[in-house]
Amino acid sequence: MTKTSHTLISRCLFSFIILFGLALPITTIHADAINDLLGGKKPATSEEETSTKVITTDDTRISDKKIRSRLSEIFAELDTLDKLKIAVNKGVVTLSGEVSSSTVQAKANSLAKKVEGVVEVENEIVVTQSVEKRLESTWNKSTKLGNKIITALPLLALAFTVFIIMWFIGRWISNRQKLFSYFTKNAFIANLLGQITHLIFIIIGLVLALSLLDATALLGTIMGAAGIFGLAIGFAVRDTVENYIASILLSLRNPFQVKDFVDINGNQGSVARLTSRATILITSDGNHLRIPNSEVYKAVIVNFTRNSERRFIFDIGVDAAQDLTEAQQLAVDTLNQIEGVLNDPKPMALIEELGDFNVILRVYGWVDQDHFSFSKVRSEAIKKSKQAFDDADIIMPEPIYQVRMTDNTGIPSASNKPKVKPTTKAKRNTEESVDLKPDDAAIDQIEEEFAEGDQQNLLSEQAPNE
Repeated sequence: MTKTSHTLISRCLFSFIILFGLALPITTIHADAINDLLGGKKPATSEEETSTKVITTDDTRISDKKIRSRLSEIFAELDTLDKLKIAVNKGVVTLSGEVSSSTVQAKANSLAKKVEGVVEVENEIVVTQSVEKRLESTWNKSTKLGNKIITALPLLALAFTVFIIMWFIGRWISNRQKLFSYFTKNAFIANLLGQITHLIFIIIGLVLALSLLDATALLGTIMGAAGIFGLAIGFAVRDTVENYIASILLSLRNPFQVKDFVDINGNQGSVARLTSRATILITSDGNHLRIPNSEVYKAVIVNFTRNSERRFIFDIGVDAAQDLTEAQQLAVDTLNQIEGVLNDPKPMALIEELGDFNVILRVYGWVDQDHFSFSKVRSEAIKKSKQAFDDADIIMPEPIYQVRMTDNTGIPSASNKPKVKPTTKAKRNTEESVDLKPDDAAIDQIEEEFAEGDQQNLLSEQAPNE
């Protein structure tokens, strides 16, 4: 696994632990304790809704005494309600007094409604604003909350231990690259399978820990929050995700290999490596060219190295008065004598077009790129063709423009200056030695980079090629 993958998983684990550690104690000791501590008001329940019981027409004086007596007994057993005043008249209960929080107020109201014979409850309880009473109430609640947390610590420690054990098991299995290489020869896909396996074990550990704490309902909340969070992150890093998916697809079927000379949407260079985010090229100038994989996957790619034989083309302008067949044959014979130009396929010289002042002769030749430099051989072919045409007195004219001038009589006249025929250069008796071997500067740079350290490369000779 790469250093980046370890960092990402470590951050995810840290987030899980923080969320896990905070959520579980709160769930175990019940949310009511926190709500009481903060003095918040609980949501209304079905028990607090308006009762649909039928109101009796009998005398309620005896019933009122029973209701008041029963409520007094109940409230006396509760420390937060024992000082409330209760009045009952014809089934209507009136509660008054001071309580420490709105939660206690709602609790008294709910208990009063549950007593048989109660028609309605008039809640006149006031939440105290006394600082002394509030501090005392908060201290009592904090003490109870602390005691519950301490009681839950052994179970919490056990759940956390289970989670950590599953995390380490998943990590150990994910590092067994030979195991995943059995399913795929692609190192990148094998590494990805290892990360997925690690994530699965983390989720299993989280489920087991929540089950021990009887808080599996919290898992749905966590997964829902994770889904929303993941959706937001997905929009934020859409380009990064797109590049990552493109790198997977490119690694499954390689459109090129390391050291291949390619053209990707007009960007030319030798392939250095394919990473999880971008394709790195070494240009002819020795510069690093980084192209996002999402663009590479959708781009038109020309691989000049995949086929060792490559054709070059150049044009020669010949005077229209020359023997064109002779010029064509001379161009072909010249290319046949140049080292690096293949005899099969054979060189060709075709009439491309008739220009304004000359005839365009297009010359074709093939080069074996494994043994000769394409650009050097093409350059040598152009130079030798120029020399051969000069030696054979085949004129390659410059552009000629005719200027007409008129005198006062209106009769056009033209310059009588004769055309000067280009002088023929003396034939060269000695042949210059030219190095036509391939230029390996970019290849050497790529090899040096791989020799310096661990460079991520998703290209593999074992992967299918496109």
